[in-house]
Amino acid sequence: MKWCRQALLLSSSTLYGYPMLEFAKHEICSALTKHGIKEFIFVPYARKNYNWYTSQIKAIIEPWGFHMTGLHTYPNPVKAINASKAIFVGGGNSFLLLKTLYELNLVATIKKRVLQDGMLYIGSSAGTNVATIGIHTTNDMPIVYPPSLNGIGIVQFNINPHYIDPVESVQQQGDIRDINIRGYLKMEHSRRVIGMREGANLEVDGEKILITGINGAVLFEKNGDKIEYPVGSDVSFMEN
Repeated sequence: MKWCRQALLLSSSTLYGYPMLEFAKHEICSALTKHGIKEFIFVPYARKNYNWYTSQIKAIIEPWGFHMTGLHTYPNPVKAINASKAIFVGGGNSFLLLKTLYELNLVATIKKRVLQDGMLYIGSSAGTNVATIGIHTTNDMPIVYPPSLNGIGIVQFNINPHYIDPVESVQQQGDIRDINIRGYLKMEHSRRVIGMREGANLEVDGEKILITGINGAVLFEKNGDKIEYPVGSDVSFMEN
């Protein structure tokens, strides 16, 4: 099946030394402009205060020349998603976000709109996690319980946002992240995992997936290999 999917997946909304989302401004604006999108929906469900969260992102995005509305303001979220050309799913807690998406019957709706209709999906942190095959490799605490850990499935692998490299002189830092990811990869249901450093993005255009942004990423294979991929790398093979 040839997908017409378009997605931009960010490791985070923040990067040290940059205002919020500034490091990804070019990629976000380019993705929206490429599809002639001036208005889109923001999905704030990874946090509890929807109005506050939406206002924070709105204050950043709208000076860039786009109009944004919070999904929580629509009486029928499914209808709103079906009518939108693009959505931005914000970060926070992946368990809370996924649970809410399931409760509102939005998981299947978003999947269809992205994979079959070409709706642009922009995600950050938790919004990136739920775009994958599942949230098994999130760093978040399970503060609520979604009915499933299965994600939307826009990409057919797992992502670990905010990936931290192990530091030899500091015990129990990044090495714990590697151990946890390798523990997941021993499970029969596991998929490849890409660890996205802060400032790393994945640009998805149909069957093509590129690493963009400020920093690169690392790939964890099921056989134990850990491979470095710098900015500009084509990682479309991840879904093979």
